[in-house]
Amino acid sequence: MKVLNVVASLDAVEGGGTAERTYQMSRCLAMHGIETSILTLDLGLTPDRLRGLGEVEVTALPCLLKRFYIPRFSPARIRELVRQADIIHLMNHWTLINAIVYTYMRRLGKPYVVCPAGSLIPYGRSQLLKRIYDALIGRAILRNASGHIAVIGSETPQFVPYGVSQEDVVVIPNGVFLDDVESTDPEAFRGRFGLGDEPLILFLGRLNSIKGPDLLLEAFIRIATRFPEYHLLFAGPDNGMLPMLTRRTIEVDLESRVHYLGYVDAQTKYDCLRSADLVVIPSRHEAMSIVVLEAGMVARPVLLTDQCGLDEIDSIGGGKVVAPTVEGLEQGLIELLSDPSNLGPMGETMKRYTLENYAWDAIGPKYIDLYSRILGSKQEP
Repeated sequence: MKVLNVVASLDAVEGGGTAERTYQMSRCLAMHGIETSILTLDLGLTPDRLRGLGEVEVTALPCLLKRFYIPRFSPARIRELVRQADIIHLMNHWTLINAIVYTYMRRLGKPYVVCPAGSLIPYGRSQLLKRIYDALIGRAILRNASGHIAVIGSETPQFVPYGVSQEDVVVIPNGVFLDDVESTDPEAFRGRFGLGDEPLILFLGRLNSIKGPDLLLEAFIRIATRFPEYHLLFAGPDNGMLPMLTRRTIEVDLESRVHYLGYVDAQTKYDCLRSADLVVIPSRHEAMSIVVLEAGMVARPVLLTDQCGLDEIDSIGGGKVVAPTVEGLEQGLIELLSDPSNLGPMGETMKRYTLENYAWDAIGPKYIDLYSRILGSKQEP
């Protein structure tokens, strides 16, 4: 079986959850013996990033305009990639690379699956362009797909306006690799960044409005006097919010307790997670947070919003789920930090839950089963 994964970006810095999901899923398929390749744009493809993919073959198109991920491509090359694949997997939704590949899949009669990963609801900028895209080709891409994948059950209704029945959507969640959790030295990490021994609240992700770092900062400001021992650590690349966040930090005289690390590599990411007492995911909108799973891998409790796709974390006792508001996060912080002796057991619960439900070893075969069923039905008389 030959699988071609199509995604606009694999950039570890700015590619977001879709880039990371594609990256990890491609590694997983290759480990299961599936001949896997990726078609993407040449953004953030460092030698280390490519080496991490192992046997996965990557075709990287030059990016002409990063704002809209517009690629320069050879029609003959795209046609050949599509022709060689048995099945194509389109990631995300409003991307030009998906539209380009779609035209060749239709001409060649190739089966394909679509995984929007929460992108079907217009959010943020360029909403007019997204509606135009849907009218021209987006709806057809969803409607004509051989398979539809949601990353969480609550995402399945989002397919209905595109003419896809919820019953036809397969739920395959994000996952984590056990061997990605490198050995860490929290004490050395804290010393390297001058963090001291104080307990840490961690935000891990892009400083982007959709991720809600401003909501967390405001909530922390409200509880700072009540919990004077806690520090807040932001680890992730700036997507335009850093100047505003730092100005606000200075305004309330919390520079000594609020820290901004910028982008962190994979090793430093787990240093951050292991050093944290509590991981907070304050997203305004997200299909399924990978950070929640990464926190679970290192036994850290989480405070997340009800927009992260993992509401069950509250009921299993791995943390707390709140509304994506300053008030919601404030109350969540107060509840969790008022009795810090509960944080350790919550973290252990998170680890057990993550290992049992979200390890790639168990998730990978679900993709292979879906692909096999689609290819089998295509081969029937």
